[in-house]
Amino acid sequence: MQVISSKDNEFIKHIKKLKDKKYRDLNNEYIIEGIKIIEEAINEKANIKQVVICDDCEKTSNIPKDLMYEIAKQECVYVTSKLFESLTDVTNPQGILAIVEKNAMKSAVAGSEEIDDNQDIIVALDDIQDPGNLGTILRTVDSIGINQILVSKGTADSYNPKVVRSTMGAIFRVKIIECEDLEKTLKEIKKHKFEIVVTSLQTENSIYDIDYKKKVIVIGNEANGVEEKIQKLADKKVKIPMLGKTESLNASVATGIILYEYVRQKMER
Repeated sequence: MQVISSKDNEFIKHIKKLKDKKYRDLNNEYIIEGIKIIEEAINEKANIKQVVICDDCEKTSNIPKDLMYEIAKQECVYVTSKLFESLTDVTNPQGILAIVEKNAMKSAVAGSEEIDDNQDIIVALDDIQDPGNLGTILRTVDSIGINQILVSKGTADSYNPKVVRSTMGAIFRVKIIECEDLEKTLKEIKKHKFEIVVTSLQTENSIYDIDYKKKVIVIGNEANGVEEKIQKLADKKVKIPMLGKTESLNASVATGIILYEYVRQKMER
């Protein structure tokens, strides 16, 4: 078994470059790290290109035997602990990471051939900036059984390592449709009898006042909310009623509250 020890190895350089968004986009690949998320990737049949294992890291002994058997079916590359430390983004690494093919789709105007319009709701993100928020939203979307999400060009990269960790495996189950022009995409979706719902403080309508059927829920930027031109497209504007002095909520928290009102309504039906 060959163990890579040189930082000048071309494969090692490739892994390091994948920390950059432009390089991830160019190669259509991203990095996942840790025992649990690699197990999720295998179970979800993600397209794993290579698995990188620390040859002399103690924590690799924590990999269950049945998982190690599945990992062995992949193309495995072994590196020294010193080299692995130069690759990891985790404070307490488990000595294993993998390169995975992205599942995102790009489109100037996402049409019906890309978007599943058979579901009751579609979530669209308008320039969400915080990777932790984005990862949590992807996880929440997955939790209610939605298999897709629209993200604007200005939204944080869905394959940023922090986003990937925050999704807890949802990244493999949710199709990410990256929209070059979110406004045009929403106009296209409206042709399929969907209504656009935006969050806004400039309304008295509550999230509990609408029927969540054939709706696109647009979640806006953490600082500025939903941009003006998309608000003008909206069929309905809603806000989360709050009894305290706080006027707004974290974007991922707000998304969760809205989506679970949809769940409540669906269960009542």
